[in-house]
Amino acid sequence: MGETTFSHEARARGPRLIALAGPFQSGKTTLLESILAHASAIPKQGSVADGSSVGDASPEARAHKMSVESNVASVDYMGDRYSFIDLPGSVEFAHEAKNILPVVDAAIVVCEADERKIPALQLTLRQLEELGVPHLLFLNKIDDASIDMRDALSILQPASRTPLLMRQIPIWSNGVAVGFIDLALERAFVYREHAPSEVIEIPKGEAALEKEARYSMLERLADYDDALMEELISDIEPPRDQVFDDLTKELRAGLVAPVFIGSAARGAGVTRLLKALRHEGPGIADTRARLGVAEGGPPLARILRTIHTSHGGKLSVARVLRGALADGQTVVSAHGEDRVSGLSRVMGANISKTNEAKEGDLVALGRLEHAHTGDTVVADGRTEVAKLATRAPIPDPVHALALSVKDRKDEMRLAAAMAKLVDEDPSIVFVHDQEMSQIKLYGQGEMHLRVALERLQSRFGVAVDVSKPTVAYRETIRHKVTVRGRHKKQSGGHGQFGDVVLEIAPRGRGEGFAFAERVHGGAVPKQYFSSVEAGCQDAMSHGPLGFPVVDVEAVLTDGSYHTVDSSDMAFRTAARIGMSEALGKAEPILLEPVLAVDIFVPSEAMSRATGLVSGRRGQIMGFGPRESWEGWDKLEALIPEAEMDNLIVELRSATAGAGFFQARFDHLAELVGKQAREIVSAHAKEPARLAG
Repeated sequence: MGETTFSHEARARGPRLIALAGPFQSGKTTLLESILAHASAIPKQGSVADGSSVGDASPEARAHKMSVESNVASVDYMGDRYSFIDLPGSVEFAHEAKNILPVVDAAIVVCEADERKIPALQLTLRQLEELGVPHLLFLNKIDDASIDMRDALSILQPASRTPLLMRQIPIWSNGVAVGFIDLALERAFVYREHAPSEVIEIPKGEAALEKEARYSMLERLADYDDALMEELISDIEPPRDQVFDDLTKELRAGLVAPVFIGSAARGAGVTRLLKALRHEGPGIADTRARLGVAEGGPPLARILRTIHTSHGGKLSVARVLRGALADGQTVVSAHGEDRVSGLSRVMGANISKTNEAKEGDLVALGRLEHAHTGDTVVADGRTEVAKLATRAPIPDPVHALALSVKDRKDEMRLAAAMAKLVDEDPSIVFVHDQEMSQIKLYGQGEMHLRVALERLQSRFGVAVDVSKPTVAYRETIRHKVTVRGRHKKQSGGHGQFGDVVLEIAPRGRGEGFAFAERVHGGAVPKQYFSSVEAGCQDAMSHGPLGFPVVDVEAVLTDGSYHTVDSSDMAFRTAARIGMSEALGKAEPILLEPVLAVDIFVPSEAMSRATGLVSGRRGQIMGFGPRESWEGWDKLEALIPEAEMDNLIVELRSATAGAGFFQARFDHLAELVGKQAREIVSAHAKEPARLAG
């Protein structure tokens, strides 16, 4: 079949960037493979299952058979250039999409009419809607479905605030989808395995259904076109070019989200999908307008992803939003000035040199050491850089591990390697907790951190052991006591003498440490007051239970001194001795940190979420509908930090991967009984580690 042309609005010009988004295991990587095969960019369609796909080419993706980072591939289709970015479907790797989606021209949301995946689909669609990115849906695996399209639409629509527009309906034969009817073209097609579909006459048994579905499509379009509405009311069949004009304008304006059907694995429906993108999809000019980037001015690009290669150094995958970039060109970002050292095309795991980067192109820029993912780089004009610096906010971590290198000589290499991994994925947080003497790694889930550690070993040769991070327990006292602290030492020459009487009392929770003096008659000279205070704080760094002491008041009431042997150090030592004795006598108690946790889940999972909280010594503070999120609830709870381990794993298991939480420190709470004794005992067995 030759290319069919219409008189509708001119198609977008220049290279286009399309995101493939959607829930986990919806078939995005398979669709990318099918697109590449249809456009003859690869000899034949590969498979994710057998590890022959262009996407998911990293060792980690191959091992886990899932996307763990975005994958880029470019094709030439019917004289136009397209770059596709396959985004991970798992929420654990979703942060990468936040820097990519703002600069794509459109998104294909790959989905299924499966109620279990609707919450995850809603997360994807909400992000696109908030960014104003035009998008269409590809209802995948139609060959495995047997659902009426009206039912499918009723399942999918609650996930989308944008009205969904059914563009195609399937042709069924013995319960199997063997083709489809395009409602805009009013033509029927029969699927051919990994080949363009064949045009046929609309089957007589499908004619009535086609007319009904087409009228529903036109009614939706008429919501934004008064002339079309008048034609429908008057029973006038609108011209085909008018229908395509409306489809184009309303898709580009984000007023509707067209729904196409097909099977990525079989290559079914892919040709019509590509032709719809070609004729109706927006281009770089539309994207530039949405981002507020002026038409004229120096070359400008946005960095979508950072890759540290073993031989080529740092690569910044960027979309050229304006002008053209050249090798050797100097560019400015919000963090400094760099010189582009090489231009490359990216095709899955393969990187090849190129001579140019035109407006709309997706290219890798070599060795931009100051620029990071999400940054805007401009060939000139720092004012514009400042205005356009819009890196996506980094999500709060929800999972943590403590690390220790297996080989001590790798300690320095660990920090350098993690710095590169964090540059590639800013949602990873790597810290050295001095208080707990632990190296900690924070991220978006168990798989997220597992993949990071696999990369740490495979790419940088650093092997680590992992454990549960230590909780920052504290202790305080119940009673008021008075003690005398005395330090006397004679060792030839000047001796050491300090003598203090301290009154130690508990304070309110969260009030911290306070020091005062009520000394009369010069029993302790004023010049030593600060040393006494410092000595008290020295003792509080390690209380009788083995933890830092909080919420205590120390009052210096009396003491004595020696005109020759007294000194700041002597009084500091005397105060430390007295404070240590007082803390042991004042009935010390253990305190554990408690977090305020906001849990967000699909409404049907609320009972499971409350069970998770109750099973972790949590206290439910309130719950109700999540604001402006249909079908979602919010649960507010207080949960001890010690009970947070693997909460995100269990929460996602209970919500088909869609649930998440936000946590922050709230208060310290008393912990008594067997659990407190076990914590103190375990802590006492690790003095060497805690001493660093």
